[in-house]
Amino acid sequence: MKYALIVLMLTLAVAGCKKKTEPCTVTAGSTVAPASEEAMITTYLASNSITNAVELDNCGLYYIIDVAGNTDKPNQCSAMQVKYVGKLANGTIFDQTTGTNTANFTLGGLIEGWKRGLPLIGEGGKIRLFIPPSLGYGAAGIINPNTGQVVIPANAILIFEVEIIAVVN
Repeated sequence: MKYALIVLMLTLAVAGCKKKTEPCTVTAGSTVAPASEEAMITTYLASNSITNAVELDNCGLYYIIDVAGNTDKPNQCSAMQVKYVGKLANGTIFDQTTGTNTANFTLGGLIEGWKRGLPLIGEGGKIRLFIPPSLGYGAAGIINPNTGQVVIPANAILIFEVEIIAVVN
């Protein structure tokens, strides 16, 4: 009886310490780019002879899926390992992973353009995102705090090429 009581108490202690899985409550956002920003994107696409980009849910974000990847797609609470290149409309690269290096992100902590675009592909997938300012860094842009130099100008279109290496749901 004594051993049964000890086993029961240990079982209750272990069960009480078990991690409870909370549902993901982060949302991708619902911003719709104004007509002026959508015009910036469509002008960029046309001037670069990009004819196969698709608009996502009439929000002003355009994308091209180069590789769909598998069925393991990220949700807003997923940790992801990615390779990417981020460019401005003039071709200037403002950020990228290089060589075999990857970056680790939780999708829900990123700009709205990534939050809405990356769930379209699965692990191993590659996508090009054409992000209007309101789904990127908007009127604030990004300034390097160490140098004071502008990294991403205010109201900039962002072009990302992203490959999802791994998804941890």
